[in-house]
Amino acid sequence: MPPKCKFTREEIIKTALDLTRKEGINALTARALGAKLGSSPKPIFTVFENMEEVLSEVQKAAKALYAGYIQVGLQQEPAFKGVGTQYILFAIKEPKLFQLLFMSEQPQKPSVEGILPIIDESYDQILQSVQSGYGLGEKDAETLYRHLWIYSHGIAVLCATNMCSFTAEEIGKMMSEVFVGLLKEMKGGRTE
Repeated sequence: MPPKCKFTREEIIKTALDLTRKEGINALTARALGAKLGSSPKPIFTVFENMEEVLSEVQKAAKALYAGYIQVGLQQEPAFKGVGTQYILFAIKEPKLFQLLFMSEQPQKPSVEGILPIIDESYDQILQSVQSGYGLGEKDAETLYRHLWIYSHGIAVLCATNMCSFTAEEIGKMMSEVFVGLLKEMKGGRTE
């Protein structure tokens, strides 16, 4: 008969997520996780096959936490600005999880046009908010979304790595300025 589990799957995942939040994914080892649980690493492997499975669960939990931020952004007016602001806020409040989800090397190098659907499970909802909120076709909405993601990702990376800090007002102003300029350009207001 296999040994009885000392910890539930959920307890191990929560502790692994907390460890990753504080110290980063590289700190998530069987020994460190066991220590955080107040145990040896052995009980972890009565629930999980290996540490790769634990890492996979931590990534799922981090994605769920991030998705909550995006849902808050989608409820704001305008929704697209809310999403960008929440993306940056996630990087500020959860820098180690942001790094895990959005600053990890990808197994393959996707094109810039294809990256957003790969890294963001909320892609379709966000794209729809751009289309409906600004009267854009799918192609223009994708272009606008991609440009603003690149910009907001840059701000988020600066925040997540402690390179810079911004107030909420500064973030809102920067996002609005870039958004208005891009939207004006897309709607035919070229000033060249």
